[in-house]
Amino acid sequence: MAVTIKDVAKKANVSTATVSRVISNNPRISEQTKQKVRKIMEEMGYHPNFQARNLVVNKTQTLGVVMANSTTLLLQNPFFPEVLRGISANAHDNKYGLYLTTGTTETEIYEEVVAMTQGRRVDGIILLYSRKNDPIMNYLIDQEFPFTLVGRPEHHHSDISFVDNDNVENARNVTRHLIDFGHERIAYFGYDNEFIVSYDRLKGYKEALAKAEIPYRNEYIVKQKTLQGNEKELLKQLIHLDEPPTALITHDDLIAYELIRYLSDFELKVPNDISIIGFNNHKISEHLDPPLSTVDISIYDLGFEATRLLINRIHQPNRSAEQIIVPSTLIKRGSCRNL
Repeated sequence: MAVTIKDVAKKANVSTATVSRVISNNPRISEQTKQKVRKIMEEMGYHPNFQARNLVVNKTQTLGVVMANSTTLLLQNPFFPEVLRGISANAHDNKYGLYLTTGTTETEIYEEVVAMTQGRRVDGIILLYSRKNDPIMNYLIDQEFPFTLVGRPEHHHSDISFVDNDNVENARNVTRHLIDFGHERIAYFGYDNEFIVSYDRLKGYKEALAKAEIPYRNEYIVKQKTLQGNEKELLKQLIHLDEPPTALITHDDLIAYELIRYLSDFELKVPNDISIIGFNNHKISEHLDPPLSTVDISIYDLGFEATRLLINRIHQPNRSAEQIIVPSTLIKRGSCRNL
């Protein structure tokens, strides 16, 4: 249950008016009292409501948008500007503003979300990721605060509104595409299975290999948390195996760009020496030489539909949770060679 201004006033042994004046830094309140009240506010985890002008209707007309390791990912990955474009379009149509997290660590982002919800700075929250045992999602569930998810949750599928692709099927299709081209030594270069999308794509990869009766080989799997600057060394280990892969599947196009650059350093050409395929279909992918095969996951639609579901929940708190799977398309270009 959220801490109220009355709770703070009672513990500080002052009036609620005094607490209110401390929050607004009123000069009529002594510095000693301000320090005392602020300390108690911090101890109790009280976050002032900076949207007090909207208390009458109890609405801020603002949506919170939460990214994992926000600043880093926003600058690195073209996925986020595109999904934000979809969110912004729907929010604008419905006269909502956006409040983006700016923290760079999990702790900072969690604290921002707590401040958003307890301070009633936003009416609802969109999580732009889904991972296992996520403390932020667990917190929002416990607080019964409106939120939607881009990606599928690990648990409570029917109780949470989310928008996703069929990532298992997408990975099956990508792997089958390479198998149809005669590839059997197929490596997967992805992120840690802490993120549900990574788990699903690796699952689809394994299922396609199994169906084609191609052995799964641990040495062909590279998993890491994010782009960490060691991709060249990891790629070097792959291509120097006794039986190096003839094809690479990457978690997203961003990784594919990195690997194509490093393959050139090793004097390997795409697709003559090795085929490569990614996910997300960023705009630059079709302009590479050769153009990158990839999966278009309808990024804009992910953001637009997640916003629609959240606004539905805000306007109708008792509405049942909704789940949407947006379409995906395998885009076949020149980075994969038929053996």
